[in-house]
Amino acid sequence: MNAPTPDGTLAVIDGVRRVHYDGYWIKVYDPPADSLTAKKQLIQALTRRLFNHVEHGINIPGKRLDDARRTYEAEQDPARKRVKGAMFAGALFNRATDIFTKLVELQELGIEIDSDNALMRECGLCLREALTLGRLVLHRSGDEGIDELWGEPFRAFSIPVEAFYESRYIKIAQALRDLDRIAGAMAGAFGSTPLFRGIEPLIADFVRLAKIKCETLRTDSEIFDVWADFVVASERLAAIAPGLSPASSAHERQLASDGMRLILQGRDLLTDITRARVTMPKSAREYIARCETFTALAQGATYAPFTTIGERR
Repeated sequence: MNAPTPDGTLAVIDGVRRVHYDGYWIKVYDPPADSLTAKKQLIQALTRRLFNHVEHGINIPGKRLDDARRTYEAEQDPARKRVKGAMFAGALFNRATDIFTKLVELQELGIEIDSDNALMRECGLCLREALTLGRLVLHRSGDEGIDELWGEPFRAFSIPVEAFYESRYIKIAQALRDLDRIAGAMAGAFGSTPLFRGIEPLIADFVRLAKIKCETLRTDSEIFDVWADFVVASERLAAIAPGLSPASSAHERQLASDGMRLILQGRDLLTDITRARVTMPKSAREYIARCETFTALAQGATYAPFTTIGERR
């Protein structure tokens, strides 16, 4: 019996340098040099990515930080306070990015910036306070928060760039495991019913390409093919039609409708995790439970003769 591969093991597989974490071999990228400039670029990129994945309306300019803080602290309604807290957190992130950008510009002019510089401390405080407000911020789907993504700018500020890259591989491995779990639940739920016979290869192809997309950076020269393949597989999965016949009962038709809705929800959840490259445990747990409920309902049904699964026209 082969010994398990230790996490952090590097290897070249099919000509690609990869690192092993949690049972997955993930594509490796060389981190930039650890400098203020590199940190600035990394924090800016992470902040943009953050706002791209969370709810709309919270990308508040850093210069409005005092206004955001004041309206958040004055709000009494819990629902409105959550939203204003998310807006306040967005302003904190942008203020931190503004400060860091100016510090790098000063350094480029030959001005030495120490780690205990007052503005460096202010930048760290902004990121830390934004991190504490992360529980108020929802993913763009509205289903749950996304704490792992929310904490990345502060982590990039706090640790060396190389260490940050290493931590990303761990998060990607965790995301890949969630992708496999969700795809397995989908295949088990829909592959077990004649209504969606033949769907397993579509799910398998989609999750295979999702995992490739998850590990591939946007700066990679292969991103054009990777993204195109991923989108096409997503569209093919969404285009399936259940196998119904004129003799199908009302119960079968309801199962088919529920199944299609669940398939699209699974496709969307897999896409969200793939793009964010972090786990979404609450959404994954609830979706897998819905798949199990569908399986129980489908197994108790009797089916009329049906047509082969195909694409919606």
